[in-house]
Amino acid sequence: MPKQIVVPEGTGTPLAPYSPGTQADGVVYVSGTLPFDHDNNVVFPGDAAAQTRHVLNTIKDVVEEAGGTMADVTFNMIMIRDWKDYAMINAVYADFFPGDKPARYCIQCGLVKEEALIEIASIAHVGQA
Repeated sequence: MPKQIVVPEGTGTPLAPYSPGTQADGVVYVSGTLPFDHDNNVVFPGDAAAQTRHVLNTIKDVVEEAGGTMADVTFNMIMIRDWKDYAMINAVYADFFPGDKPARYCIQCGLVKEEALIEIASIAHVGQA
């Protein structure tokens, strides 16, 4: 199956040359997702829990547009601005992955906009038994 671009309806224009997601051979790759509104403004400044929820809902939109669910997510790459937010981020994260948990890593780093506290990129396997 050739690569297909995955763009949920209502998605804003990315800040850089990338697509929200790509799909090939039943694998969906979700680009690094930041807590941005449709105009690339950071939402919920200072609130790591709300930003995490926003990011995971955006990832969910991409995965669902590709025909999957969050249960199909197999790997997450998590980037956070400050370790002080780690517990709060994990509490929200656990709500999105109540069953078997995907593999993941989490690093602390600078993000594209200073008000952004989290970025997550994901891989999901959809349509596989």
